[in-house]
Amino acid sequence: MPLPSFPKFSGLPDLPSPRRLLLDCSTLLDHQVGGGVCGCCGALRPRYKRLVDNIFPEDPEDGLVKANMEKLTFYALSAPEKLDRIGAYLSERLSRDVARHRYGYVCIAMEALDQLLMACHCQSINLFVESFLTMVRKLLEADKPNLQILGTNSFVKFANIEEDTASYHRSYDFFVSRFSEMCHSSYEDPDIRTKIRMAGIRGLQGVVRKTVNDELQANIWDPQHMDKIVPSLLFNLQQEEGIERSPSPETEKEKESPVELTERCFRELLGRAAYGNIKNAVKPVLMHLDNHSLWEGKTFAVRCFRIIMYSIQSQHSHLVIQQLLGHLDANSKNSARVRAGIVEVISEAAVIEASGSIGPTVLEVFNTLLKQLRLSVDYELTGPNDSFANMGSKVIKVHEERQLQEAVIKTIGSFANTLPTYQRSEVMLFIIGKIPVPGMYPALGSANTGVEGSRMIQIMLLKSLLQVTAGFQSTNILTTLPTSFLDPLLSFTLMEDAEIRLLVLDILISIIDRHDNRPKFSPVRIISDISVLMLKVDKCSRQDNLFMKKHSQRLYRHIYLAFKEESSVQRHFESLYTLLGLICVELANEEVVVDLIRLALALQDLALTEEALSVYNRCAIHALSAAYLNVISQLTTVPTFCQHIHEVIESRKKLVPFLLPEDVFFESSKIPEKLEKVEGEVLFVQAKIAEMLGGSGYNTERLATPYIPQITDEDRLSKRKSIGDTVSLQLEMESRNSPEKEQRSTAEQITFETLKQAIVDSVNVEELEKERRRQVVERFQTAPFEEIAAHCGARASLLQSKLNKIFEITIRPPPSPSGSVGNGHGRSRSIPVYEMKFPDLCVY
Repeated sequence: MPLPSFPKFSGLPDLPSPRRLLLDCSTLLDHQVGGGVCGCCGALRPRYKRLVDNIFPEDPEDGLVKANMEKLTFYALSAPEKLDRIGAYLSERLSRDVARHRYGYVCIAMEALDQLLMACHCQSINLFVESFLTMVRKLLEADKPNLQILGTNSFVKFANIEEDTASYHRSYDFFVSRFSEMCHSSYEDPDIRTKIRMAGIRGLQGVVRKTVNDELQANIWDPQHMDKIVPSLLFNLQQEEGIERSPSPETEKEKESPVELTERCFRELLGRAAYGNIKNAVKPVLMHLDNHSLWEGKTFAVRCFRIIMYSIQSQHSHLVIQQLLGHLDANSKNSARVRAGIVEVISEAAVIEASGSIGPTVLEVFNTLLKQLRLSVDYELTGPNDSFANMGSKVIKVHEERQLQEAVIKTIGSFANTLPTYQRSEVMLFIIGKIPVPGMYPALGSANTGVEGSRMIQIMLLKSLLQVTAGFQSTNILTTLPTSFLDPLLSFTLMEDAEIRLLVLDILISIIDRHDNRPKFSPVRIISDISVLMLKVDKCSRQDNLFMKKHSQRLYRHIYLAFKEESSVQRHFESLYTLLGLICVELANEEVVVDLIRLALALQDLALTEEALSVYNRCAIHALSAAYLNVISQLTTVPTFCQHIHEVIESRKKLVPFLLPEDVFFESSKIPEKLEKVEGEVLFVQAKIAEMLGGSGYNTERLATPYIPQITDEDRLSKRKSIGDTVSLQLEMESRNSPEKEQRSTAEQITFETLKQAIVDSVNVEELEKERRRQVVERFQTAPFEEIAAHCGARASLLQSKLNKIFEITIRPPPSPSGSVGNGHGRSRSIPVYEMKFPDLCVY
């Protein structure tokens, strides 16, 4: 029988003849007869060894002997107790072939093992699998890329097999480490390097599939494994697409690039993550982005978390966002670019996670973002601290902090858009509680930032609140704008800062505009027929009427005071006009319409009498009141009212066109340097309007009463000079909806002396109250403890005696159940329950 030649697969150089002959002889002994106790006598060898030997051909290029492989498979199925011995023998032969570089036989052995694994699912397969994994490990440890790829392919086939029996002692630690190392291969040849990396990715995919659902295996979600698997996948996910391949026909798997394969594997890994494993899967991603400075570029970080958010189960997505927020807190002392990158990722994740809830800790999310906003303001004003210096960042650029602030505000809006209505209302209330209110929370900023820091924080938080209210359409405005939210918000309309006032107006407009009518009121202009605006007007609900009855006077007062601001510009007037228009369209009933007309006429009087305002502001107020009365007159559909408004507007066009919005807001150059006295037919007359509307059923008495805002404690807390000029009295008007009162009491005569006395009295009362408070504080600071205790005890005794008297007067003894009635001269004695005699039917 001729000796077989050495396979070409080995790639060995030609050897001298003696050595060649010796090697061929050893091959013959290994693959034809084999070693063993009985030497060359093959008939005395165990049957399973003979069957294994027969599957190997004389020439390895001929491949596996299929007929003999079928016999070996049948024997393994018939005698499963021999399966582990078959596996051990195949492992022994493969190890010898690897050591002798007979790679053709190595391929045949692995093919045989794969077929046996696919065919045999018996209780004895565990020991066979151990032999199989030993052989795969041997191939992966080899320094030949072909052997590594061969071993990986076999492992992947094994990973797709569902075993019928459990394994208690199997370990995959080596495979996780080895496949992760292959994912980072730096082989010189780029084609081979790509194949090795793809093999490593497929190997990790196989390990995950094999272990993720098997509770008896080592937990693949442990940090020791995730810290190797996830960075290996991210490393390949960063790589650019490979060089274009030749147009030769290839299978889809061969055409797949490492980036595509990695993304598919990463998605599969995340899709299998349960609730308790999300943290271990996401944490290595955060660490990888930190270690390789990938937050600043944003692109790769955003791509990673898009994959994560779309791959994990939707009910777990809030866990990812919480981890990102915690990571943002941990990097609060890092550079602005890094923080901005994290915030950008959070924003993208929030847009994807739009299922209606971001977990049970909604307010914690906004609290974290608002805290970052505040820190950014501090860093912008004060610069870096020592920790920044230690990190080598000694200068923080202002524009970078501004970019971070914009990113945080955008993220707050993204989160708010994912929330249901009731949660968004809670967030609005939460944010307004963080804003420093004048006179109440003056020291929100740090000690180093001072007043400017508080102002910037106010602006940033109001911008955040504006983002939350953007697109918010509440069906019940009474719950959307409670007193706890509306009062502090309106207080900002009294501030001198023009930007803050404008933000407050935009917030109110966003909340009140529930039918997208806002664009229809911009720009301010006189419209002869408002039907072209196609305003969406619905009948006011009961909640709207209750809201206006409760808050309308406060709302009107702040709007009126906002017109008195000297620093107002065109945008302020346009926003005020839009706000008034939306109130008229969204919240107006008959009583509200009357109040709005009174307010518009009061604004006309303000422009006539307020000399402190600039000429532009006075002209703007005149123009705005004209445009607003034009809208209201057409909405009320009272012909005489519309005619009066039209006549005044036409007179203005002829005589004083600079009192109309077209000249004020579009051609401001036509405004005169000095405003002469405005009177006569170019003014709207309140008496005429009251008479015209009275014939249509409107409350003429209310219409004839000029609107005068009333000063409150809130105005005093704001510490603004201009508010002192608005001190006045507001007439208390009885509701016209109370028919039981036929005769109304005559109104008190208001004279100059009365107003003067009211102002003097209010000043005296305030001085007395201040003095009393000073004395109380001084007493508690200087008096001895015994005196203070005696004083408090006396007051407590006095209170108790008063309560006893009240109880004696109001509390009466209960009537006697026995039916005894007093004689009328005194109260009947109350019979105790235990002395009462009940009927027999009531006793059992």
